[in-house]
Amino acid sequence: MAATSGIGVSPELTKAFSDAIETKSIRFLKVIIRDESLVPVASLPVAESLSEDLVQLQEYLEDKEPCYILVRLDEPSSEWLAISYVPDFAKVRDKTLYASTRNSLTKSLGSTIFTDSLFATSKADVTPEAYEAHKRHQAAPKPLSAREQELADIKTAEREAGNSYEGSNARKNHIGQRVGLSWSQQAEDAVKGLGSRDDNRIVILKIEPSTETLELGSLADVTVDRISSSIPSDEPSFAFYAWSNLYSQAGGDIVFIYSCPTTSPVRYRMLYSSAAMSTYLAVKDFLVETGSTFPLAAKRIETSDPTELDEAFLKAGLNIDGPAGTITNNNSARQDDPAKPSFAKPRGPVRRR
Repeated sequence: MAATSGIGVSPELTKAFSDAIETKSIRFLKVIIRDESLVPVASLPVAESLSEDLVQLQEYLEDKEPCYILVRLDEPSSEWLAISYVPDFAKVRDKTLYASTRNSLTKSLGSTIFTDSLFATSKADVTPEAYEAHKRHQAAPKPLSAREQELADIKTAEREAGNSYEGSNARKNHIGQRVGLSWSQQAEDAVKGLGSRDDNRIVILKIEPSTETLELGSLADVTVDRISSSIPSDEPSFAFYAWSNLYSQAGGDIVFIYSCPTTSPVRYRMLYSSAAMSTYLAVKDFLVETGSTFPLAAKRIETSDPTELDEAFLKAGLNIDGPAGTITNNNSARQDDPAKPSFAKPRGPVRRR
């Protein structure tokens, strides 16, 4: 906290400022420190707008003498601007004295009246142009830290996504109605086609940002050891992989893979993240309709680096921990092994009598 000088407002200044407030005819009130007290030494009437009146103020400022200028604003006229004019060529003692007295001046005359302040070190800082630049600076948004900027970008992306959902007139099927996303016919047909096969095939879906529509990115027969090269590494995507394997009771699973590289723009990350669950549920309904050969795995795979996808990664994501030939059910809750002893509930504390 800066030290205060102990210099107070004189009765003359209190009266002069009260009169200026009451009459509303005074534009500028010049104040200096004299004999350990704040005193008024000049006043200028309101003539034109504040920017125009600032031109007349120049002749009341000295090149080496500090002062305070109390300025009536245009709108509202009941509010004031406090200018602390301390030129670069002023004596060091005077600079220190005026800096440590500034707060005492505004507090003594009424802090709520002074809604703005300006610090000037030369006459050029008190010109109409300088004052307009000061107002633009005051109105500009404050600089944000990297973390604050990231949060602001995410909020903007959420807001834009919400507006797009509300204003979208794209075709919506009975499933898209639930989530606000529409499906292209090619994407819908490709996903439904997975249910009629019992081999390895992958469907890549992408969101068209302008229409919030799920489009078909690609469709291919892919073995599990080639899956990593089938998914885009430079943009987000949803992949549904019909995986024929010996770990599932049905002989295979359809695995949902949500891939979102860290280099993806914030808006795309938010768009795909918010649509991941609803897309999964929509495909689940599609596969029920078509009587899918393979069930949709209850566990979902997420990655930020598609190159890490392989059989071991899928097994870990689906909680498959046995060798090939060990049948598991990835689509129901895991049941307790009856051969294992149940967990014994600990006894509560002994009640005192």
